[in-house]
Amino acid sequence: MEKRVINTEFIKEEQGIENHLRPRSLDEYIGQQKAKDMLRIYIDAAKSRGEALDHVLFYGPPGLGKTTLAGILAYEMGSDLKITAGPAIEKPGEMAAILNNLNDGDVLFVDEIHRLNRQVEEVLYPAMEDYAIDIVIGKGASARSIRLDLPHFTLVGATTRAGLLTAPLRDRFGVVHHLEFYTEDELLAIVMRSAAVLRVEIEERGAKQIASRSRGTPRLANRFLKRVRDFAQVRYDGVITEQVASDALDLLDVDRLGLDYTDRRVLLTMIEKFSGGPVGLETLAAALSEDVGTLEDVYEPYLLKNGFINRTSRGRMATERAYHHLGIPCIPNIGVETGR
Repeated sequence: MEKRVINTEFIKEEQGIENHLRPRSLDEYIGQQKAKDMLRIYIDAAKSRGEALDHVLFYGPPGLGKTTLAGILAYEMGSDLKITAGPAIEKPGEMAAILNNLNDGDVLFVDEIHRLNRQVEEVLYPAMEDYAIDIVIGKGASARSIRLDLPHFTLVGATTRAGLLTAPLRDRFGVVHHLEFYTEDELLAIVMRSAAVLRVEIEERGAKQIASRSRGTPRLANRFLKRVRDFAQVRYDGVITEQVASDALDLLDVDRLGLDYTDRRVLLTMIEKFSGGPVGLETLAAALSEDVGTLEDVYEPYLLKNGFINRTSRGRMATERAYHHLGIPCIPNIGVETGR
């Protein structure tokens, strides 16, 4: 897959700056108001009882603040945050070691928790329910199982694919929240806050340009802010105005609705090669020379959310809005099914 400026996946090179921009408390956190209100109640209740917070699962598209919320939970509970990722834990013993090194009240954040292998996942079952793990010592006839007590910790899981979680794991989370895309006003507030943290001079209209093209995603908004800042420093006087932000984002090939070249290529392929659809996902992926999973998980969600394509039982179809956005006359679709 080609490198996209609107890629919402975490980029390791940006870790230092991204951590610097993360809010630390619920009061500083912008957006996700419903989740914030509920988490505040759960946190206050757990603290009043002197207990660890119940296990929490956050799910939703990448870049919406799942890792940030895990850090905030640890901060609000006055405990330490330990971070790992599902693919990084290969053996049950590794998970057992991580759990055994926790202290009372610690928050263990597991990103991409849907990618835990089944043997590792089974270690979590007694750990989450009974705060204990079962370890087998010895081999063969002399093997015996012992149970080790664990400190009372909080597991915070994050996933972009909640449907891939097994039912036994999903049911062990006491708190489950779906993170929604952000409104333009929320992204505007995030851009203004991040600009203040980065000491970037920005006008509100400039921040609004960035917010409107950020696809409802704070990670993208912060990434755009940093790229526009570079543009303003090199070609202008360092101040991000509406014109500076517009010129910079146009140069990055991100249009006024947040679509980049790849998004437009998906729509153009559907319209020009398949008369707007219906076209099967595998057929469309082949025409684009893209992986089916990449097309479904990376490109489709934003196009679906904003009404550029529809899913039907016969395949994907470009909508009237897609035609208008691309400046193509909309011809009534004859509904010929194409591929699977």
